[in-house]
Amino acid sequence: MTPEAAEDLPLFGFTVLEVGEGVSAPYCGKLLADYGADVIKVEPLEGDPARRHGPFPDDPAGAGLPHPEKSALFLYLNTNKKGITLDFSTASGARLLRRLVEEVDVLVEDQPPGRLEELALSYRELAHVNPRLLMISVKPFGEGPYGRWKAANLTSFASGGQMYLTGDPDREPLLTGGYQAEYQAGLNAFAATLTALLGLAVMEVGQHVEVSAMECQACVLENRLPDYAYRRSGALSRRHGNVNSALTLEEALASPQMRARRYFQEVDHPVAGRWVYPGPPFRLTDGPPSDGGWGWRAGRAPLLGEHNQEVLGGLLGLERSDLVRLRAAGVV
Repeated sequence: MTPEAAEDLPLFGFTVLEVGEGVSAPYCGKLLADYGADVIKVEPLEGDPARRHGPFPDDPAGAGLPHPEKSALFLYLNTNKKGITLDFSTASGARLLRRLVEEVDVLVEDQPPGRLEELALSYRELAHVNPRLLMISVKPFGEGPYGRWKAANLTSFASGGQMYLTGDPDREPLLTGGYQAEYQAGLNAFAATLTALLGLAVMEVGQHVEVSAMECQACVLENRLPDYAYRRSGALSRRHGNVNSALTLEEALASPQMRARRYFQEVDHPVAGRWVYPGPPFRLTDGPPSDGGWGWRAGRAPLLGEHNQEVLGGLLGLERSDLVRLRAAGVV
């Protein structure tokens, strides 16, 4: 998409700093970027752990070996972003992160509970740097008795009650495929960001928004949770078995409905090559995405550290000699 076409996207003009790894915060950042925001993804020097998560496209020898630029998970979750590397656990890295915060509208993060506070990068401290900052924190549980507990997709899926409803009634609870709890948290973080941006336009002041993965699961328990709370009966809350008739992945890709709506899009990547990606979860206008339609754009994920010069040099004004020094010190 040309820069001129990007100006027609709904989130054009907003700048987002993403300090996220894995699925939840990156999925939020991906949606913001796909709908037009300028999203700067901060990765550790070794890269987002998702870069080491398969599957990996086959290399010419057919081995499909792990490669930091070929992870299907990373390629999907980081479309249309700029990517920089930064170790903000160092004093110099933390100073650079604060300078980046000065330049953005939104910070999306899913750091382990307490980590940003330990580095003097909490919302209270960052708000002094940028009073209009919207900070979106995606956490397993959020503040409370479990606030500092570590968790994974399985923990969030189970703690929110979804696992109790999944599987056959006479068997143990099951986890659904993929990272559904983390995707739900990322999707809710995306909605929360849009809501907070509307609030910023009205009140002209930033705020800290917290998204709990546990609560994101609990809020989609359909009638099970309110029924139990009202009647104290598990009759409607027990598992009802699995659906046997469902599209395979191959059938979904070949679906006439999907094809007619041009849902799947081909995206070219300088290292991973050209592959088919899922399209937008919703459309705002008519027309193909290549013409700026749908309010959405197709695009690729960044290479590791691809935009260090553009962001740290262009946005923050660092000289090449500064970047050389920071690279030698293990900061970028």
